Amino acid sequence: MITRIAPVDFGIHASLTTQGGVSLQGNANVNGADQIPTGWTSCDVPGPPQPGIRDNGGNVTTGGNGNVVGNPPVVNDPTLDNTDFTVFGGATYAEMAARATITLPGGNYSTAPVVTNGACDNTVLTNWGDGLNPGAACGSYFPIIYLSGTTTLNNTQGQGILLVDGDLNIQGSYEFYGVVIIQGDLKTSGGGATEAHFWGGVMAKNADLSVQNLTGKATLNFSSCAILQALQATSAISMMRSRGWTQLF
Repeated sequence: MITRIAPVDFGIHASLTTQGGVSLQGNANVNGADQIPTGWTSCDVPGPPQPGIRDNGGNVTTGGNGNVVGNPPVVNDPTLDNTDFTVFGGATYAEMAARATITLPGGNYSTAPVVTNGACDNTVLTNWGDGLNPGAACGSYFPIIYLSGTTTLNNTQGQGILLVDGDLNIQGSYEFYGVVIIQGDLKTSGGGATEAHFWGGVMAKNADLSVQNLTGKATLNFSSCAILQALQATSAISMMRSRGWTQLF
């Protein structure tokens, strides 16, 4: 018999978790209300709202129509430190990176689902699943993606667990569903016609304690469903111990 080992507990309790300040400009929005991604039909009823931003005392500023929503919108957690971004319940950042389904150097990437002969082609390193179309061939593909340096993503989408050494820059209409752990800064610009850049939870360590810049129509939506599906799909499988038995009657 085989079973899935309990998923890693990343300790995500907000839409965006960070150590530094956050600047929201334009139509940037961070929303801690638990939301179901558009088109996802297998989610449970949404849970209670989470904070929009969890930090350890950095300033959160807004300009234009920038906004933070949640319960509360911003929570200051003085216990938050570097280890929250590298040591999790059940695994470390390094261990998760070693388990990555996809490993790429830092750079500029466009990622989108690839279907070959009717099946999801997970040999393509820029195929990161299909959260926009959960019923399609790549809708159930949730890879662990490890990017070993500062990266820019522009078009189209991905899902699973995204691990980034360095900064992560999101441009245009890019969308990601699941868990995102960034060892540097998060920067977004524009949002195109998409409803959100992120569905799930984002943790940006910003090791230099700089400001997280969210501009344009950039939106981060907390989603326990996107987090749970990514964790369940990427949890390790292990053989269960068998038990000896004897018939008594």
